[in-house]
Amino acid sequence: MNLVELAERIRSLRIDQRLTLEEVASRTGLTRSWLSKVENFRVTPSLPALAEIAKALGVTTSKLVEGLDEKPSLTMVRKNERKVVERDQSDANTSIYESLAHRRKSRSMDPFLITIPPGVAREEALPHLGEEFLLVQNGNVDFEYDGDLYKLQAGDSLYFDASVPHRLLNTYKRPAVVLCIFQSPQA
Repeated sequence: MNLVELAERIRSLRIDQRLTLEEVASRTGLTRSWLSKVENFRVTPSLPALAEIAKALGVTTSKLVEGLDEKPSLTMVRKNERKVVERDQSDANTSIYESLAHRRKSRSMDPFLITIPPGVAREEALPHLGEEFLLVQNGNVDFEYDGDLYKLQAGDSLYFDASVPHRLLNTYKRPAVVLCIFQSPQA
């Protein structure tokens, strides 16, 4: 099942209904913080939690997960068709995540192009399930992994266990563009 698509679907349904995370939290008995992690694909909800979220959003659980296992053999996303995904946005983190495979509903990998403005970083290094591959396309970035800092420049790449806390930082004066491929474990 495509967990990123599930997270995006939950967030889209909530926003379409003009519901806040607090409102969904009060309807489900789940915390606002935990729901935010679900929407940012940092946490995968259990089936009972997913049922509560679906109920709070006024859809059935089956409708919420419908089509997430479909696998077309080829999916194309043109440059002008990329989808901007809101992820970990804050005053300190204004990075732009563009999904490069959003049209394929069921996928084991999620490629993103991340544009990181100068001076931008996620507030803290966070872990999540799966593995990641990063390739710096343009500019320079620092990569924090388990408390260690690695300086990367265009052409440098990393492949790592994402269950270790990590984050990208752009401490430089120019924007950076990083290809990120996130692989989630199959359920």
